[in-house]
Amino acid sequence: MTDATPADRATTGPFDDSEANPVRPYIDLGGIKILPREGLNLRLEVEEQTKRIVAVGLDYAESTLQVQPFAAPRSSGLWEETREQIREQVRTQGGRVEEREGPIGPELLAEVPVAAADGSSGKRLARFIGVDGPRWFLRGVIGGAGASDADAAAKVEDLFRSIVVVRGGSPMPPRDLIPLKMPATPGSA
Repeated sequence: MTDATPADRATTGPFDDSEANPVRPYIDLGGIKILPREGLNLRLEVEEQTKRIVAVGLDYAESTLQVQPFAAPRSSGLWEETREQIREQVRTQGGRVEEREGPIGPELLAEVPVAAADGSSGKRLARFIGVDGPRWFLRGVIGGAGASDADAAAKVEDLFRSIVVVRGGSPMPPRDLIPLKMPATPGSA
């Protein structure tokens, strides 16, 4: 794996589908599975034109965690290159970004300018985290309390680590979003 892969990823997560505990009651979203927990609210982010689900939003511990699973090459991960792209994007928007070593590995702490509804502008703090797994890359963006408060951050990091990535066996170009789907409603299985 790459330097961006925590050495203990296979035991502490995020997990590959082959490493997940089969008896746990995961919410199946296709490319990822989420372990339900008290106080967790799940949102699917849909692309307007294609109606394709492009991200999963998780509201937890007064924080937001947006996650996206991507296909990755067998030989190398994507997190290093992705961090460079994020840095560039944030700077282009007039924000500030700093790389640091976080609990899950290298991460970016960004101050992103945002326009408020009343026309004023402010800054929003966001943490970009990522983990390279076997033939996949899971990216997370933490906002709200988890971007600055240590206690909330630990809860959100734990949530991120509990995610299972279902890469599937079909060939996919690297950087392609692993397809996400609506969870099955109870009783429809």
